[in-house]
Formats: sequence, structure tokens, C-alpha cells
Amino acid sequence: MRTDAGPVGRIRNPIIEAARRAQIIDAAIETVAEVGYSRASLAQIARRGQLSKSVISYHFAGKHELFEQVVTEIYGDSWAFIEARLAMRSNPAGKIRAYIESNLAYLGAHRSRLLAVANIVANHRDADGTLRFSPTADESVITLLSDLLRQGQLEGEFREFPPRLVAVMIGQAIIGALGEWAANPEVDLPTYGEELVSLFDRATRR
Repeated sequence: MRTDAGPVGRIRNPIIEAARRAQIIDAAIETVAEVGYSRASLAQIARRGQLSKSVISYHFAGKHELFEQVVTEIYGDSWAFIEARLAMRSNPAGKIRAYIESNLAYLGAHRSRLLAVANIVANHRDADGTLRFSPTADESVITLLSDLLRQGQLEGEFREFPPRLVAVMIGQAIIGALGEWAANPEVDLPTYGEELVSLFDRATRR
């Protein structure tokens, strides 16, 4: 956050500032989801959130920082949702099922977040022109799934196969399902999730 943009003598209230940042992030999510990455200007975001551009500039150095925070917010919130459901399962197969189902359940309930993060990940670049975020499954996700698959093999739940390879397949299958739903909102995402779970269950079980 920019700390030097407030009026002289202003008493800062962390609760109010956190709420304002959340309001700005929500407005950015809705704007990007509606008009896309390249057309989502700070002026449009300000109008969507019923704010002034100066308020956004006080909390974020610019659109680049704001969009990075949008991705961080969505990733963090979705992981908290997923992690809670993983904790409810005791065996590797159950955790794999929970991972697939909770990914689709979270973003299925937050379509604007899916559209916004997909737009930003596909377009947001560093100063040297490289994409800031990976469009493929995050390495930490691949590691998590690989460890669960390997544990399931050790415990006799799963047959022998390369755990990392199957972990990548699971991650990419989820991305593919969400991409299909983003392009066509009529897709039955819960059924898609059930089929993915069934597919990987049949493919991995001993």
C-alpha cells in the first residue's frame, strides 16, 4: 500500500483501510470479468466501486499492483476453501476427490472471480514482457497432488504410476473444466466434477 498519499495529519484506521482495499479489489474483479484485462481501466474500476481514482491510487501504486493483489486474493481465498475440505478427508483417495470437487465448487460459486483471474493470468506481464503468473497448474499444487498420490501408493490405495505425471494431469484437467465453463456457462460444472473424480479414481486405484 502507498503510505505517503494520505492527507497530512490524517488518522489512519486499519479496519477502514482494509475494508476499502477489499472494496477496490471486488470492483476490479467485477470490472475485469465484464470487460476483460486490457479494457479494465482504473477509471472503470472506480466507477464500478463508486469510488474516486484518487482513493484507488492511495491504496495501490497503479493497475499493475492492483491486479497482482486481485490474483493473490483469489488464490488465497480459494486455497482456504480447498484446504478446509482436504482436512475433512483422512485418506489420499478422499483428499484427491476433495481437491477436485472443492476447486470446481469454489469457482463455480464465484464466476466473476474465475473470469477475472483467468484474464489476468493470461495477460499480466512483468516489465520484461514475460507473463507474471503461470497459466498452468502451480508447482505447489503439483507437489501436493504428487505427495498424495505417492502416499496412496505406499498405503496400497493406488496402483503403480508416475505420481508427478498424474498430478499434472489432474491439475490440467481441472483447468480445462473451468475453461470450458468460462466459455460456456451452461456447462454442468458439478457433473463435470463428478466425472473427473470418477475418471481419476478408475485410473489410479489398485
